[in-house]
Amino acid sequence: MERLVEIRWHGRGGQGAVTAAKFLAEAALAEGKYVQAFPEYGPERMGAPIQAFTRLSSDPIRTYCSIENPKVVVVLDPTLLNVIDVAQGLVEDGVLIVNTPEPPSKVKERLGLEKAKVYTVDALTIAHEELGRPIPNSPMIGALIKATEVLDLRSATEHFQEVFADKFSPKVIEGNVKAIRRAFEEVKSG
Repeated sequence: MERLVEIRWHGRGGQGAVTAAKFLAEAALAEGKYVQAFPEYGPERMGAPIQAFTRLSSDPIRTYCSIENPKVVVVLDPTLLNVIDVAQGLVEDGVLIVNTPEPPSKVKERLGLEKAKVYTVDALTIAHEELGRPIPNSPMIGALIKATEVLDLRSATEHFQEVFADKFSPKVIEGNVKAIRRAFEEVKSG
């Protein structure tokens, strides 16, 4: 992992972007990394575009501002590609991960990205099939882990099982772990 990795999450209210940003930070903390995770709140409501942020580092983090030039951008809702500039501020050789069945080359061309690495995964289908609900945050965590290697897949899924054991049923936890692993395997790069 690079010394500092800044991640911006784009989603819509109710898709779990804030939860994913916080979970990623907690899982990285469990691996001994320094972390920050925070949402950008405004008049959010179910379905409204939202942003969340995660910082992961091998060194203490001494910055407390919002993330303007992320190394990684994760897009939970592909309709946002038509609404906002999700790649705004993405560093030139950054990583963009989009929940879409489209190939990475099509997303890269559509957004005019030349040097960025683009990854796509059909997180919505995975969520429907593994969770029975259209909440793509767990699959997107798996895709992010594969694309960036910021966490170890095994430790992240174990952490998920530990953290949510008191909150969700074993069936829900198992579905989320399967969704994370499946997206890890199915994410495409371009």
